[in-house]
Amino acid sequence: MYLFIALLIWLCAPIHPAPVPEYSGETHISMEGAGFKRALEHSQSLVNKILGDIPAAHKASVNSETLTLQPNSEPKNLDYMVTVLAIPSAPTLKAISADFTVEMCLDRMAEGLEMYQDLLKAVGDRASSPEKLRDLQADVKDLSAQIHKMHQLAGMESTAQYKGSGLDSRLTGDYEVQVATHLTLAQLRDFTQDIFRSLRNMAQV
Repeated sequence: MYLFIALLIWLCAPIHPAPVPEYSGETHISMEGAGFKRALEHSQSLVNKILGDIPAAHKASVNSETLTLQPNSEPKNLDYMVTVLAIPSAPTLKAISADFTVEMCLDRMAEGLEMYQDLLKAVGDRASSPEKLRDLQADVKDLSAQIHKMHQLAGMESTAQYKGSGLDSRLTGDYEVQVATHLTLAQLRDFTQDIFRSLRNMAQV
């Protein structure tokens, strides 16, 4: 009898669902997954490959002796040519923090890599020896795919939107092609080095 009454009281008691934890914006759990770590390591491998291939691509496609990848060796009028050719700057990457999250970092990586695919295609279409540039473009595309994969594995949605540079319409002569190729490769090297540092930082978060 007492057991029946206790059971009846238990059945009639209001049921309180377990509280649903609020999303805090943190993605550490997803980032600790094996899939994310593999994508990050693959990205680091591609970054090293790109950095290793840039000098060969530059040597094969830039014939001017004044345009080299050596520091402090750029001609004085290069800033003017950057303005004339309207070559865009890569997005800025910073150390991961509360003000610059992993999601923001991946977005900027994705946007920058889309930009360099476009620039490499533009100069590759006009280069006399485009093979190395094509190979580099393929590697940048592969790296971009890995960055997008990291986005997905971390449960994030990419908001990167690259609208194109229109560089091909400004490559009116061989000199412009040479300068644009040099600038694209030099800036890609700097951006890829920033990606390397950001990926290393991300692996430590």
